[in-house]
Amino acid sequence: MVTKRSAYRGCLLGLAVGDAMGYTIDTKSWAEIREDYGPNGLLGYDLVNGYAEVSSHTQLAAFTCNGLLLGLTRGQVYGKMAPYVMYAGLGQQEWAIGQRRYDQPSRNHCWVFRIPELRRRHCTDTRMVETLNRGLNGVRGKLGTLETPINHRDTPASISSAVAAGLFADPKRMDQEEIDRLGAECVALTHGDPLAFLPGAAIAHIITRCLHDHSPTLRQIIEEALKALDDQFGREYRQTAQVIATVRHALKLVDDFSVFPVDAMEQLKCDTGADILAGAVYASLVYERDFDSAMIVAANHSGRSAAVGCIAGAILGARCGEEALPDFYMEGLEISTTLLELADDLLQGCPMTRGNKLFDGDWDRKYLHGEP
Repeated sequence: MVTKRSAYRGCLLGLAVGDAMGYTIDTKSWAEIREDYGPNGLLGYDLVNGYAEVSSHTQLAAFTCNGLLLGLTRGQVYGKMAPYVMYAGLGQQEWAIGQRRYDQPSRNHCWVFRIPELRRRHCTDTRMVETLNRGLNGVRGKLGTLETPINHRDTPASISSAVAAGLFADPKRMDQEEIDRLGAECVALTHGDPLAFLPGAAIAHIITRCLHDHSPTLRQIIEEALKALDDQFGREYRQTAQVIATVRHALKLVDDFSVFPVDAMEQLKCDTGADILAGAVYASLVYERDFDSAMIVAANHSGRSAAVGCIAGAILGARCGEEALPDFYMEGLEISTTLLELADDLLQGCPMTRGNKLFDGDWDRKYLHGEP
């Protein structure tokens, strides 16, 4: 049985591994990947100065987690708080500030802002930074919502924020519909097309269920997520049927042993948020007990390799635990220590409550004063 601590750690580490592996080939076609790395494609990290660098997918997930924990802490300590999605937006906007080459603030809300690797300019979609900065320059917190989209982009640049929602959400304090909605809302802050944010709801559902219930199979959890997506969003968004159909296509490919994994990934295209979810589902199921092989499948195709890798890595990490990640992936991952600390904080939750004499200096420093 995978322990919760191992599952939380595995989820964030798996996200970063898939991101780091896919980022170096994110803009390449399958033909170009084979030309650069051989007939089998990329089989591990393409290291930079001995390290595997993460992109904005890992950065955004970390800042979203930090923002959500900040909101939880303020609610418990002060007895009042805004909706969780506003704190997710605050975290994402601080990440956008960190992407600037100038005008860096002397004070910040998120302690991860002070981690250099989480501010390195490795953004997979500069338009997302522009969207977040416009929110900062206009009305405070003016970002997209499900009801009032800020744009009509369906790219997967912010899809990792849905993993953060799934990691943060505890079924003891939120019901599953609230968790799924939070996953969609976190993506909709910057991407307003339903093909971008509806997969966020499914991802948050899958991550939360993997973390908190090991009795169903991964296939059953994915089927459950699709049903929940249809029940909650099907009447309001006609694109729900398209998202579900895209993922079901991936499930059929998992069962079709005549199709090679790379051909399956090429069929899935892995371009929009819906495609990314389908690609991640395929890679996670076709090699459910082999994290290394799943990452190779998730990265080697003509689509958005980093996005598919980070979602597949998060799902398998949550499902199989930290121990399932091979050591050679951990040795080159430069940001692993910070992610482990953040994962442990997500598992623990805020230890302080209003009127309680218990005081945690480390937690107060990180989640009320924004200091690492």
